[in-house]
Amino acid sequence: MKRLMTSESVTEGHPDKLCDQVSDAILDAYLEKDPESRVAVETFATKGLIVIGGEVTSKARVDIDYVIRKTVKKIGYDDIKWGLDADSVGVLISIHSQSPDIAQGVNHSQEREQGAGDQGMMFGFACSETKEYMPLPILLAHNLTEKLSELRKKRVLPYLGPDGKSQVTVEYISGKPMRVESVVLANQHEDAVSNEKIKKDLTEKVIKPVLGKWLDPNTKLFINATGKFVMGGPSADTGLTGRKIIVDTYGSLGRHGGGAFSGKDPTKVDRSACYMARHIAKNLVAAGVAEKLEVQLAYAIGHHEPVGIFVDAFGTEKIEEEKIVELIKLVFPLSPRKIIDYLKLRKPIYLNTASYGHFGREHPDFTWEQLTKVEEIKKAVEKVNL
Repeated sequence: MKRLMTSESVTEGHPDKLCDQVSDAILDAYLEKDPESRVAVETFATKGLIVIGGEVTSKARVDIDYVIRKTVKKIGYDDIKWGLDADSVGVLISIHSQSPDIAQGVNHSQEREQGAGDQGMMFGFACSETKEYMPLPILLAHNLTEKLSELRKKRVLPYLGPDGKSQVTVEYISGKPMRVESVVLANQHEDAVSNEKIKKDLTEKVIKPVLGKWLDPNTKLFINATGKFVMGGPSADTGLTGRKIIVDTYGSLGRHGGGAFSGKDPTKVDRSACYMARHIAKNLVAAGVAEKLEVQLAYAIGHHEPVGIFVDAFGTEKIEEEKIVELIKLVFPLSPRKIIDYLKLRKPIYLNTASYGHFGREHPDFTWEQLTKVEEIKKAVEKVNL
């Protein structure tokens, strides 16, 4: 059976991604000085203005204005020609402490283990179709946007601006990726550059090198399809933290519980439990338990154990799904505090996650991507099968 599956990605200069990075840069700044900081920070960006709002409880003092401007400049908004200038943009900050009603359910003590910082359900996904254990469409989409940024920053294509997007449609036959059906690619550019030059450059220097064997003569290319993309970033499209949650995860080829990641410290299970669910799914697939696996963890605010664990192996399981749940309980730590300690999540590592996906990337701080439980899973399979 033939199916077409599509995923998108955005560059770090996309207005929503800019907001994710600013929120995570603020989070990192607090965690660097106080690893026990509680942070939930949202960023809003529009023409000439960045607004920060949220809750912070920390022993640290952080120059938030400096962090914002440094992050925006690093992304590439250092000239008003791109619609935003880090040095001149207006900044408004409204931060208050975490609600004591929430804090009492999250605080750890000798009498009480740390509970979840909110209710909700979190999903993790992995599949064997790529070496990264990620769906091919989102992997290729991220590779395209990363290449756009690389060529911009290295001045290979100096006329490119920070804002850009990609979209990749992959043809699957009997569940296996076979080829790329279509590519949509757009990047902000200087007004003087012709659309013909942009199409030629992006085809030869981005699409062909990145997609390689997945392209064929029938692949459709749509490059700056409106014919012009001069105005970009927050001056063209208002940005907000948490609006690219599918870009951040599995590109629509896995379920999503709805909670965003950026700007949230790891006591928020929206983030930490999603990272753990990905770690569980990836290690189980790598151990041969299934070829494709989705893991759901559900929590109640203030409680330390998940109230529900669900798995879907899409018919690829090698043992019964009920036994996969038993494996998860047997092998993996699942309380918020144990997840935080196991994955080493109290470090200032989050700005690196805030563009080009939280999963499927090799980085020493992305502990949730490490295959540390494969052998233990293989041994545990024997126990649950008794």
